[in-house]
Amino acid sequence: MFLAKSILGGIINVVSNIDPAQFIPSEPPQPRRPLNFTPSNETEEEKQFRRVFQQLAGNDMEVSPTELRNILNKVISKHGSLQTDGFSIESCRSMVAVMDSDSTGKLGFHEFKYLWNNIKRWQGIYLSHDADRSGMICSGELPAAFKAAGFPLNDQLFKLIIRRYSDEHGNMDFDNFIGCLVRLDAMCRAFKTLDKDNNGTIDLDIKEWLQLTMYS
Repeated sequence: MFLAKSILGGIINVVSNIDPAQFIPSEPPQPRRPLNFTPSNETEEEKQFRRVFQQLAGNDMEVSPTELRNILNKVISKHGSLQTDGFSIESCRSMVAVMDSDSTGKLGFHEFKYLWNNIKRWQGIYLSHDADRSGMICSGELPAAFKAAGFPLNDQLFKLIIRRYSDEHGNMDFDNFIGCLVRLDAMCRAFKTLDKDNNGTIDLDIKEWLQLTMYS
């Protein structure tokens, strides 16, 4: 019990030193709509994306963790400039969970589009901050990369992320970079949603805490 309290206390101390107003998560995806709903004002680019999504998602028009893994690994296999050992099924389950706003266990069109657009944007940040063109982001390059993504990290949180998502040398490959940012973005969006009076603090009961942390 003492060890658990010490660990939890350490994490709380790390997080308590962060100003949530500095974090800029993406705008949340649009609410899920009926499968046959197509907005009348959709641009040609959006129509093309919808057609691609239909091909990727299949008849149910939803992307499961397995389908997401197959899609992402197929895409990154074409990019030799990205160092990665591939997205694991566990990583994709986590990404689906934090993006799954209606708790179906899969991603609908708008959820997938939101995730896809973020991955494209973060890929650009990843490549632009890989100064030595190693295909990985080293520990010295990570703070600037996260700041460019909208998440300036204090020293304690930076060390926490390094321990969780980097290798033993402090380097972070592409799939871990994306997995970390997807989770960080989702947790910040959840916090801002719950912080009704925008004072930088929220109150959760045990049920809310478990719902927030266990399915993510």
